[in-house]
Amino acid sequence: MARMQDSCLVCRSSSVVLFLEIEGKVYWRCETCEATYLGPKDHPSAHEELTQYRLHENHVDDPGYRRFLSKLAGPVLAQLAPGSEGLDYGCGPGPALAVMMREAGHDVSLYDPFFHADTATLTRTFDFITCSETAEHFHQPAEEFDRLDSLLRPGGLLGVMTCFQTDDARFANWHYRKDPTHVVFYRPATFAVLAEQRDWSCSSPVKDVVLLRKTQR
Repeated sequence: MARMQDSCLVCRSSSVVLFLEIEGKVYWRCETCEATYLGPKDHPSAHEELTQYRLHENHVDDPGYRRFLSKLAGPVLAQLAPGSEGLDYGCGPGPALAVMMREAGHDVSLYDPFFHADTATLTRTFDFITCSETAEHFHQPAEEFDRLDSLLRPGGLLGVMTCFQTDDARFANWHYRKDPTHVVFYRPATFAVLAEQRDWSCSSPVKDVVLLRKTQR
């Protein structure tokens, strides 16, 4: 029998219940933030993650990929002052989103634990951070969102794109769940809780995109 989780990996609430066991993997559900996630024992190893990531073929000159990324880039760009300094967090091997933001006149740094692992980048702060198709890979989401908060300047903007959870009846066969590197799944309500915990504002301009604004102090 699966061992009960002590607290939610996303919001740290104690209201965690067993959700589903699929193919030997145990998924947990937080009744506070509505996140669903794999327990740590079912997380892929770093080697397994890297092997999967190397299969991705995302090219900056691919018009279809640019259209996909514009779902996040458009709403973020609409809220930035000219010449803002940003970070593409979890940019992957081909940081197409960073290229698009640079083309729009912004200075963008890169960080990815596998492909751009310069931790000196994480000693700075930024006007904005983009996190595209990355949050679903977080093994310790609460800690990751704390880090992102620390990297944002007062009034800074965090833009996240991740596929919001489907209804529970479709979860087992959901393509997004079947990616072995996807370990946490969010609903809009999840981000509302994360925002409240960190005193961020929160909005979702389009499906699967959320904008989180740090309080100006």
